[in-house]
Amino acid sequence: MNGNEDKAKPLAERMRANNLNDFIGQKHIVAEGSLLRRAISLDRLGSCIFWGPPGTGKTTLANIIAQTTHGDFIKLNAVQAGVADVKKAVEQARNALKMYGKRTYLMLDECHRFNKTQSDSLLPAIEQGTIIFIGSTTENPYASMTPAIVSRCRVFEFKRLSFEDIRGAIVKALTDKRHGLGEYSAKVDEDALDHIARVAGGDLRTAYNALELAILTTPPQADGSISVKLADAEQSIQRKAMAYNEDAFYDLLSAFCKSLRGSDANAALYYAMRLIEGGCDPMTVARRLVIHSCEDVGMADPNALVVATSAMYALEKTGYPEGIIPLSSAIIYVCEAPKSNTVVTAMNAAKRDANEVRDDEGVPAYLRDNTFGDRVTKSQSFKYKYPHDYAGGYVEQQYLPDSLKDRIYYIPSDYGFEQTVKQLRKNKGKLK
Repeated sequence: MNGNEDKAKPLAERMRANNLNDFIGQKHIVAEGSLLRRAISLDRLGSCIFWGPPGTGKTTLANIIAQTTHGDFIKLNAVQAGVADVKKAVEQARNALKMYGKRTYLMLDECHRFNKTQSDSLLPAIEQGTIIFIGSTTENPYASMTPAIVSRCRVFEFKRLSFEDIRGAIVKALTDKRHGLGEYSAKVDEDALDHIARVAGGDLRTAYNALELAILTTPPQADGSISVKLADAEQSIQRKAMAYNEDAFYDLLSAFCKSLRGSDANAALYYAMRLIEGGCDPMTVARRLVIHSCEDVGMADPNALVVATSAMYALEKTGYPEGIIPLSSAIIYVCEAPKSNTVVTAMNAAKRDANEVRDDEGVPAYLRDNTFGDRVTKSQSFKYKYPHDYAGGYVEQQYLPDSLKDRIYYIPSDYGFEQTVKQLRKNKGKLK
């Protein structure tokens, strides 16, 4: 590729890391001595899925694997590839393995877009080891992908990059004369760099794009130098700088969350507007609202989650400022709803037992999957009581393992809908 073609690439593409030492972020999965790093360095990586937000390094890490491995590497995009493309890739991998003993890595971008038919065409090759599958997705694979594929892969979750990671990366791009923007000899004010790194929201691609746009669109001064100010950075990333420092931001966010929990709609709205008008991404407020609709309202009013998620969706689709209206409506709803933290209490208790209690028997025999009729004896399967065969669609039977059979995680409170839950439980007791 010639120099002109390379310069035509976006900054984010030019600055991609080519090896693990230059890879930015995700220390929890690529640190020295980590499972993934050892597997890559030894060329023994098995099928895996990279899951995380945009701009966090999923494709970059896949490209590093492609350059590190001694095998063949095929890249497809699930949006464009069909069953024929998958079959062609599998056949190519089979021939490489048979003729040269070479393994083939199949990188599939947007893998959550694969439908069942496409996934089924790929499954045998993964099972037989014909290909090493590397999927990349921004969606939760456990919910968006065919379970048969996910169960045969190790899922690595990518986190949003930290402020420090992003700031360091854009500073490096600013001085890199070969791949970055060093040839412009631009000077970017510290507060402008801070703003780009903070507002990028953990997405390095967004930060690179904003920095490049700011430098390319800022008119040179009389001496030909380029000086990027905070106002230029605000325009390049289309978000004004926060009117408060980082400590004040977290104080305001904390006050917003505590006002939701405390059922004070006036205070919650005020702190939400302080955050948003001060430059905070409204989606940050919306995400906290969704969490608190479960954490502090929960089963006292299950509709709170529906309202909060609907408001977040409306905000995402309509944007600022119109989207603030449904967001404000949802804030008021969550504040005025009855409060209960029984969901969190139950979740933590169940999580604790899941991690600490060893149960050698596992799932009771009559509850196990017996689709193929070879895991549960006939006498064991007969022990299962099908609830719909009984009055009220309920019959008492043991669902937890023997070692946990008396555990009670969820205890409904006396507030809101949980009063109804209590009555429903009493009604079930009468059906025993």
